[in-house]
Amino acid sequence: MDQSKTPVLDALAAYHESGQTPFTPPGHKQGRGADPRVRAVLGDAVFRSDVLASSGLDDRTFSHGVVEEAQKLMADAVGADHAFFSTCGSSLSVKSAMLSVAGPHEKLLVGRDAHKSVVSGLILSGIRPVWVDPQWDPERHLAHPPSAEAFAAAFAEHPDARGALVTTPTPYGTCSDLGAIAEVCHRNGKPLIVDEAWGAHLPFHPDLPTWAMDAGADVCVTSVHKMGSGLEQSSVFHLQGDLVRPEVLKSREDLLGTTSPSVLVYAALDGWRRQMVEHGKALYDDALALAADVRERIAGIDGLRLQGREEFCGPGRAADMDPLQVFVDISAWEVTGYRAADWLRRHHRINLHVADQRRISAQLTHADDTETTGALLAGLTDLAAHAPQLRTGQPVDVPSPSGLRLEQAALPRDAFFGPTEQVPWEQAEGRIVAEMLTPYPPGIPAALPGERLTKAVLRYLRSGVDAGMVVPDAVDTAVTSVRVVREDT
Repeated sequence: MDQSKTPVLDALAAYHESGQTPFTPPGHKQGRGADPRVRAVLGDAVFRSDVLASSGLDDRTFSHGVVEEAQKLMADAVGADHAFFSTCGSSLSVKSAMLSVAGPHEKLLVGRDAHKSVVSGLILSGIRPVWVDPQWDPERHLAHPPSAEAFAAAFAEHPDARGALVTTPTPYGTCSDLGAIAEVCHRNGKPLIVDEAWGAHLPFHPDLPTWAMDAGADVCVTSVHKMGSGLEQSSVFHLQGDLVRPEVLKSREDLLGTTSPSVLVYAALDGWRRQMVEHGKALYDDALALAADVRERIAGIDGLRLQGREEFCGPGRAADMDPLQVFVDISAWEVTGYRAADWLRRHHRINLHVADQRRISAQLTHADDTETTGALLAGLTDLAAHAPQLRTGQPVDVPSPSGLRLEQAALPRDAFFGPTEQVPWEQAEGRIVAEMLTPYPPGIPAALPGERLTKAVLRYLRSGVDAGMVVPDAVDTAVTSVRVVREDT
């Protein structure tokens, strides 16, 4: 296909040039009705290009096939059979993929390091999760994606499972051996879904980890706004093979998706695909060289322990790592990542990616340059000088790997929608949790609906919040109380 074409962008330009007069939503009528104070912040161009997809960008019947052609170009660009755009983020896309493979009360193998959006999909669908344990690194208190052997063992124990879902790369940039996992799934005649939200850029440079379609996955979900040039909420999910039918995947997306998709998001997706096809290799040549230089400079700052492929990859750990995710262990300072991230934002106006009990990270992309990374390095150097002042004496009680693993005592849907009550956290041990308790970022639930709470996980969350952890999805975000399933008396 002619990858120089941008059907959505071209249709939007034609809409502007033709002088259309809309008597349809959006009600601001291309900004004419927007408050000037809002336009002063957002800009006129945002409102001007915020038009309807039908009876706007395209005609009432979509006869011009603008979005359909853009999706075909996207699939062709990355070597998939089909591509579908979503303006509701990968949080919706992954749910569409799950519902295409399994239904209520059917089993789906799921890596327990899944994002909260996957858990939301389990709650809404009534799918019965069969959890596949990640590969735990007890020294670094870090979970790497589950191994192919773990998925093989899960299929052997649950041959009626309808498929498998794995998250790779993780928010820590670590990747599973997708080729081996896909082989396990296909040997059992079942599809593999990959939540590759952090990997939209992977198809466009050979020195990045292998992307899901090349590894043989059946459905792959990507968030273009995370590592690409898409606007927030832009997602693409890809399909290949015949284990999941395209019409089924499309109908599930239609069930969950908005009937008012953002043309702004579509247009940015369209332009990003062309940018990557035409310039992606050169852009990532530069980005990877810049990342290598940043890593070398960080390694020279006292007290910072750089964590990359050498530490995160190998037997019993990850199969690969995205070098654009720069992780630094600061535990030698006895300072939490939460505290360090807050200090950098306050004193250097630097916003970090993941911050946990012992690490901070910077996400680099093709958009970074020596100016942005120079600010980062200056901030980290200053942080090192102020580290002694940031010690709080509030350690986070991180359990052992076995202590983090909770019993799934009820279906997520049953626990979430069943009768519940709020109890003090000290009284929640042994109770079945009815909400997600998710340190964020990275957004992986420490406890999810239907799991039985333990003292170790409760103390982890409480000590974490005291040290600066954020648990935004809890009813009580301070986790002084917990929503649990009500017990009959």
